[in-house]
Amino acid sequence: MFTFAVVDGEWHIGMIEHPRLSWWMVPGGHVEGDETPAQGALRELVEESGFEGRLLPAPVLELPDGYPHPAVVAPWWTVAIKAGRDNHHPEEHVHIDHLYVAVVDAPLEPVAVAAHPFKWVSQAQLGELHSPDDTKVIGKELFGRIAELGSLTV
Repeated sequence: MFTFAVVDGEWHIGMIEHPRLSWWMVPGGHVEGDETPAQGALRELVEESGFEGRLLPAPVLELPDGYPHPAVVAPWWTVAIKAGRDNHHPEEHVHIDHLYVAVVDAPLEPVAVAAHPFKWVSQAQLGELHSPDDTKVIGKELFGRIAELGSLTV
């Protein structure tokens, strides 16, 4: 989940150090039980970073009035990412990732102990971080929008 917070007066993105890959990455993981992808993303954020976030609404069309079924919180993007073997899959496979965007309103007040090393990173620091290129591309795009979107909520 691409998670942002205002730290020392400027927007920062939250990054965890992945224990197996040794890269700085955005928090994420797998959906568990009957939770929705959005619920799973928020749970993983707390587990991996120690912080609670609020989802920002994705730029999608709303359902028409009178549509009889409830909508679920939409991700900003859904992507297919090639992945190697891991503790969930013994073979190379494809992850279908739901990319959400969230804001942490209390970036100095974790609500839980983080499962991974975590830090808030400025836009300039993101470019220099040992991090996947896809994270840097989306991070750069979102840094350009977060000031106008940060007050919104799902």
